[in-house]
Amino acid sequence: MALPAVTPSPDKLGPLAHGSAPQPSRRELLLLVFTAAAVFLAACSYLRGWHSLLASYGDNDAYLSVADAISHWDFRHLGVQHFMGYPYFVALLELLLGIHSPIALVLVAFPASVLATLLTARLFGTWVAAYFALTNFAWIQVALLGGSETLAVALGLAALCAFRSDSPLLAALLASLAVTVRPLMLALLIGIGLALLFRNRYRDFLKTFAIGLLIGALYVTPLAIYFGDPLLTVHSYSTRDYGAGGIPGPHGHLFAWPFQAIVLGTLAYPAPWTNLVLSFSWIFLVLAGVALMFSPRFRRYAARHPAEALFCALYLFAVFSYGYYVWARSAFLRFAIPALPFVFFALDRYLPKHRAFLWALAVVSPLLAALSAVGIRNVLHIP
Repeated sequence: MALPAVTPSPDKLGPLAHGSAPQPSRRELLLLVFTAAAVFLAACSYLRGWHSLLASYGDNDAYLSVADAISHWDFRHLGVQHFMGYPYFVALLELLLGIHSPIALVLVAFPASVLATLLTARLFGTWVAAYFALTNFAWIQVALLGGSETLAVALGLAALCAFRSDSPLLAALLASLAVTVRPLMLALLIGIGLALLFRNRYRDFLKTFAIGLLIGALYVTPLAIYFGDPLLTVHSYSTRDYGAGGIPGPHGHLFAWPFQAIVLGTLAYPAPWTNLVLSFSWIFLVLAGVALMFSPRFRRYAARHPAEALFCALYLFAVFSYGYYVWARSAFLRFAIPALPFVFFALDRYLPKHRAFLWALAVVSPLLAALSAVGIRNVLHIP
């Protein structure tokens, strides 16, 4: 569904949007994204074999099991561990194309990543979109190996575009679908609802609330019928054993005090120094973006678009308050993805504005992402 033009454009936000350097074109942005994709796929194929890596990557096996159950509407013997929005989209694609393989996961994830990048450009300009698309290893991996984050971000950013265009009902629909993919996208629905209340648009608020309830009811009904627990996917996050390597250990609660699990998890679960450097580099980068969100220019943006600012604030608070020790730091790159367009937007005036640097990122970053996906120890054959 085509969205109407978004106003105000990033150009009207002055130096907040992209500084004085001319923006890369949308065509160049797409070329950067597809170049990075080609480099990543080539590197994975050389190092291990892309299809082999695809079959074993992340939670792909669990997603495919749920998608297969949805396709046949047979949930017997199924262990549901994740929110099911992504498998629903995968099952729909399988139905349309007549396929069932890990490739179906990528045929949802990669187009969603491209759409999310274009929507980021629409909201914040192509400099921000380029840094968002090219810097985060986890984003590149889930886009080309399968993962729910790209779909959640695409739906979420589309919802924000719709809300900027004064289409709150469409925004609520898209945001509600995003929640079925990644539960923390609930912050987006809350942001949209609060923004409507701030503007005294009570009728629109009630309509968007009703849309959220309807999508939620449709989502939980199969869980209630076949598993006897409408909140099964919610409960799975609080009942799963998060001990590292299956060994019982301190894993905390789902949410805790901000930074508590990041610090205690780092102490409880030793990790290679390269992993620590990567994780904490992103943690400090996001914190730098948060600090700049208190600047006058970002506050002007937040006043114009309160739904976006509220979503960003609530989402980042939840990410920094995530309580499972074993994941709080190690998975921070992935958890932070939906907030990164806003982080790079806040950091915009400090980002290098050189085309050559972007093209270097489009080659170096996917190479490193491929090494990370395969595992440096595996590449170097270290036991």
